[in-house]
Amino acid sequence: MKFGQVDNPGAVDFTLPPDAPQTAKILAKHKSTGPFEVYIGCAKWNRTDLKGFYPRGTKDELEYYATQFNSIELNATFYGMPKWEQVETWRNKTPEDFKFFPKVSDLITHYRRLNNVEEPIQTFSNAVSNFQEKLGMAFMQLHDNFKPKDFAKLEAALRIFPKEFPLAVEVRNAEWFEPAMLEQFCRLLEELHMVNIVVDTAGRRDMLHMRLTSGEAFVRYVGANHPSDIDRLDDWIDRIEKWRNEGLNKLYFFVHQNIELESPLLATHFIQKMNERFGLDLHLPAKQAAQKSMFD
Repeated sequence: MKFGQVDNPGAVDFTLPPDAPQTAKILAKHKSTGPFEVYIGCAKWNRTDLKGFYPRGTKDELEYYATQFNSIELNATFYGMPKWEQVETWRNKTPEDFKFFPKVSDLITHYRRLNNVEEPIQTFSNAVSNFQEKLGMAFMQLHDNFKPKDFAKLEAALRIFPKEFPLAVEVRNAEWFEPAMLEQFCRLLEELHMVNIVVDTAGRRDMLHMRLTSGEAFVRYVGANHPSDIDRLDDWIDRIEKWRNEGLNKLYFFVHQNIELESPLLATHFIQKMNERFGLDLHLPAKQAAQKSMFD
């Protein structure tokens, strides 16, 4: 993941900004006494990207991955419109408690740029709904040159998705994060019961808007292949604890790297810290002898 990459991560101030004022109110509105649902994973299960993660002799990468993590940010559905048969195959390879978070097809967001997308949105929604109880939440990522001048187009596209279809949205252009525009965007997501994605990446600190729109938080964390990655994850534990105390019900946290090699190791560190802080019992992925890390 190259978006937001910088040449010198050591020069970046990685301090998490304060929450948007509306976040505490949103969380209070959704506060419940139910269990804290936490899903942590990587963006891919490809053996080439996650070199060293798979034991020698592994025959099916997804089957093994799903024994180590409880979720996957599924980018394969971005590069090709998913077919329900493929979705069913993926679903059947994973345990009952595993969740998929498929990315909306680039046909919708990048090629058609939300023009004439009723049919492809229906096709995408129908296909990924075949994950059934293993569908965590789909997410739509807009091109970084998609600007608020096309707000009406975005609103129209979001309203095409079936009601109750779980969807998160990631806007990237800097103009979306100007306070008035961000608030207009977030109010739309609140109305539609959709989630505003938070992105933590070195070169785009404005995407750490900390403006939640429901009792769920969807965080895409991008490490910089730098020793600061560990401290950054530890800082997230404190913020998540604050959100949990205020009413956070569900957390979806996906770990990326510009070079994905160490993503499973960073995700494992994060799982361990989450277990310790919140009394969770999330499985800790096994470290293979072939896994190397600059942080060891």
